[in-house]
This record gives sequence, C-alpha cells and structure tokens, in this order.
Amino acid sequence: MSRAKSEFDLVEFSATLDRVADALERLAPPAPAPPRFDAADAFVWHPEGRQLAPVARVNRVDMSLLKGIDRVRDVLVENTERFAHALPANNALLWGARGMGKSSLVKAAHAAVNAKLGDGPRRGRLKLVEIHREDIESLPELMALLRAAPQRFLVFCDDLSFDAEDTSYKSLKAVLEGGIEGRPDNVILYATSNRRHLMARDMMENERSTAINPGEAVEEKVSLSDRFGLWLGFHRCSQDEYLAMVAGYVGYYRIPMNGEKLRSEALEWATTRGSRSGRVAWQFVQDLAGRLRVPLEEPAAPR
Repeated sequence: MSRAKSEFDLVEFSATLDRVADALERLAPPAPAPPRFDAADAFVWHPEGRQLAPVARVNRVDMSLLKGIDRVRDVLVENTERFAHALPANNALLWGARGMGKSSLVKAAHAAVNAKLGDGPRRGRLKLVEIHREDIESLPELMALLRAAPQRFLVFCDDLSFDAEDTSYKSLKAVLEGGIEGRPDNVILYATSNRRHLMARDMMENERSTAINPGEAVEEKVSLSDRFGLWLGFHRCSQDEYLAMVAGYVGYYRIPMNGEKLRSEALEWATTRGSRSGRVAWQFVQDLAGRLRVPLEEPAAPR
C-alpha cells in the first residue's frame, strides 16, 4: 500500500512540476526576435528588450538645404562613403554651436551615401542606428548584436555629453578603441555634441581642484573625445549664411515670398530670437509657411 501511495505521489508531483513550468513559461517575456535588417535603412535601439525598431521614414532635410558647412559636409560624406565601401574610416564627433545642422548632416550624409549605392538589395545598403544618450551604457550590447550581421552600420548618438558623477562614458571609451574586442569592423560611430570634449567645463575644473593628480584626472576624461578620429567643428553662422538658409528653404518648398520683404522678416525673426542658426532659419520658415498657408511637403520635382 505504501509503495502504491509513493508511486502515486511521484506521478502527482511530476504533474505539478509540469504545471508550474508551463505557468512560468507563460509569465516569462518572449525571447527577442532577431533583427530584420532588410526591413529598413534606419533603426532605433531599445536596450530594455534588445530590440532594433525599424524607422520607416527618417526625419531629415535634403543635403542641399544645409548651408554654411561645406567643408565639414564634404569631409563627413567622404568618410561615410569610405566606410560604406569597407575602406578605412574614422569615428566622427560633430561639435559646436547649437542649431547649425550637426544631427541633420549625419542623417543627410547617410541618405546621400545610400543614394549613391543605388536601389539594389537593402542588404548592401548602409544602416543608420540611433542610440539615445541615456542608453549609452548599453552600447557594448548593441555592438555585440551588430558584430555578427553582414551589413554595415552607422551608429548615431545625438547630443552626447557627460556630467559629474556620470561614468557611462567609460562604456563608450571601451567600445571606440579601448576594449579587448574594440569596435566591430562593420560599425562606425558618429556623435554630436555642443561640447568639444564632451565634458562640462565646471566638471573638468572640479577635477583639477579635487583630484590627487589633477592633470591625470582631467586627461582621463578628455581622452574620450580623442577616440574620435574626426573632429568637425560647427560655428555660428553669419548674417549672409543665415539668409541663404532661409532662401534655400523658401525655394525648396516653393513659398511665395522673396526679395526685401523676405530678408527683413527673416532678420527680424533672428533678432527676436537673439541668434542666427539653421534651426532659427527653419523655425522662421515654419512660421512663414503657416501664415501663408503653404504645407511643408516634399516638392514633386526639385527645383
């Protein structure tokens, strides 16, 4: 009797274990699906689920609308083209004045290079992957995911900077060149920042005043920007460059205003904002198009 009872208990216990396992499996999050890089040319990295979300339409402006940055434009496009063709190329740091087209240039360069590559299979096209500043610590995970893929990837971080007590910059340093694996051959990293060395000035001054060896402490943090082979500076635009930006947008979107009236309104707008930049020019054009009831849509045939 006790033997039968024991055998019955084992059967019941085994069934209970099966039910518990089934319940846990239902509660567990599903394993992330492998990325489908053929689905799009641009993606956004979401580290919480190790997901690369495809972007159907990238928010960007036409390269021809980026005025006053001809030299850095040519350097970045050439560097991107070399990378797309599996030739040596550098990571790039685009730094400088706000609103002068740093992030716009990265996205425009990506589009321009893919346009030259043609409309062939998406596998052969350059992929743009955006990683948000707050997710920079997950960069090694992203690199590991991209390393095994056959495509080539431009990883882009907009408005990158680090403040006091922020140690996530060490993940970036390791990925760029310092880690045992280093940057994958099929990945390049472009970052934009208002700070040339990515660190706030007061943060660097604090290091000088509190560290045992101030020179070494500052050098350790400044060395991050040295990992970028290209430093491309963006400076405040002149009045003529600002007006050229406005005229470029007005012509591109076929807004019915030109001449002295357009010039005076554009300058008045910049005066009220206290600055001149590509962003201010675009904000003026948005206001102008709204007042004239002109939708800002891509022209049917570029002029």
